[in-house]
Amino acid sequence: MEIISQLLPFVFLIAIMYYVIIRPQQKEAKQKKEMLAALKKGDKVITNGGFIVVVHKVEEKFLSVEMNKDTIVKITKDSIAKKYEDEV
Repeated sequence: MEIISQLLPFVFLIAIMYYVIIRPQQKEAKQKKEMLAALKKGDKVITNGGFIVVVHKVEEKFLSVEMNKDTIVKITKDSIAKKYEDEV
């Protein structure tokens, strides 16, 4: 009985850590993975560097993005921060 009463606070702390820290991070990672998988030509995205670019070509691990009319660069999918939604 003493062992249970001593372990109960640790179990409680682990449960709080899971629901406050670990679970939201897993959910966010899953949403980002789904967003990257759904990217298609013509989508606007924001890179980790802060550039707003247009997806030109989607490859397995890379994206060719159009920075302006003359400049197309290749970046990794990991360097995408989020999809850019125009304010209407």
